[in-house]
Amino acid sequence: MGIISSNKTVNQDSISCDGEFRVTLAITAAPDIVSNPTDIALVLDRSGSMTGDPLENLKIGANTFIDIIAEATGGTGSGEIGSGSHIGIVSFATNATADTQMITSVADLKSAVDNLTANGLTNHAAAFQTAINLFDPSSTNHKVIVMFTDGNTTTGSAPAPVAEQAKAQGIEIFAIGLIGSDGVDESALDEWASDPSATHVAVTPNAADLEELFKDLAQNITNTGATNIRIDEVVNSDFEITSVEPVTKGNATRVNATTLLWEIDELGVDSTESAELNFIVKHTATSGGVKEVNASITYSDDEGNVVTFPNPEITVNCCNTDVEPEPCPVPFDLTVSNCEDAQTFDIGEYNLESQGRIIQLDLTLNSVCPDKRVALGVVLTEVDESGTEYQRGMKAMTIPAHSCDSCRPVRVTGIKFVLPDDISVASGVNEQQLCTVRNLKVRTIAHYIDSDFTCGDTDVSATSKKAK
Repeated sequence: MGIISSNKTVNQDSISCDGEFRVTLAITAAPDIVSNPTDIALVLDRSGSMTGDPLENLKIGANTFIDIIAEATGGTGSGEIGSGSHIGIVSFATNATADTQMITSVADLKSAVDNLTANGLTNHAAAFQTAINLFDPSSTNHKVIVMFTDGNTTTGSAPAPVAEQAKAQGIEIFAIGLIGSDGVDESALDEWASDPSATHVAVTPNAADLEELFKDLAQNITNTGATNIRIDEVVNSDFEITSVEPVTKGNATRVNATTLLWEIDELGVDSTESAELNFIVKHTATSGGVKEVNASITYSDDEGNVVTFPNPEITVNCCNTDVEPEPCPVPFDLTVSNCEDAQTFDIGEYNLESQGRIIQLDLTLNSVCPDKRVALGVVLTEVDESGTEYQRGMKAMTIPAHSCDSCRPVRVTGIKFVLPDDISVASGVNEQQLCTVRNLKVRTIAHYIDSDFTCGDTDVSATSKKAK
């Protein structure tokens, strides 16, 4: 059987701009058809839209499928499906017909396929029900329905409940679609097929490709589990893989910030077996929006299983909460002419600060709620050798409100203090000691400016009332 399912999911729909989420990769493999006998119902659309080349190419594809199953089960020489497996043929149009029961004769199976003629409407519900009736409920064989159709349901009851009934009985469903004159409802194929649809649904726009499609499907069903599996996962550059959890099978390695490698020696060789990998991803970009998790993901094994993983999306909610209350000084623009060795410029008047240090402070205000300004005060002091503090500056400022959808950290950057070197920490007099070690303390206080609170009927106003 080879790889019979593969999937990739994320554990949440949306995150904040720097949020994290868990990604889960899962695959399931089953042993080959010799050690895992399988009963297969080939369910073939013979409605009127299949007239001509589509039906002829369908017959070629179905017969190729039968030949591959016969070869894989060791029955080629005897003209029989071997190793305890069977195939049955169901065809459908306005109604469905069991053209054979579950049999092993390759000749009888091909004869039933070759005798198909195209006419009538499309009744998928009847096709599924007729296929279900082919299986022996007491048989321990693995049970598979391969549904082929080139159009939408045009008669009969809704097919989805019947497909669900089949899956509830342990029947695995593959769906093959041909985009013909009536079109194909790919979402319906996804609904009918077993999960994941990536490995159980195939659609071709060209009838000539049907033989290759049936061939690939037969080889997938007959593969002997999977050996030497290699999965290379690369996440979108807007994300970073922060950690990889222990895997249920094999070894997973974080290659770099966006890449991991999952290797499994063998899976599903003796019995149906699943493996799962979980890893944590963090958003590291500054822009938000709906983003695909993957940049790429590739699969390979020694059996040549064709495996496709879905690429889930996640909504990233970003808004700018960085505040810089003190921008850098405005520069003076100067232009030096050609071939001039020296030029003099007058940049106007400027109040020179005393020589010393410029201290820039950055801080983060946690859990600032939307639409509320914050009053922030910062006090800078200097400490001498005995622990006595001296005032060196104080700043009070308004941090503008943000409009994000929830309370979140606000980053305040560039709070600048000028600390002259000619001030003694001991006496405050000039000692002309430059480049000495300075020991400082910073204190901050912050609170909301905006509030919905009022005290009784108090008239809160910026304008005072004159006494009469």
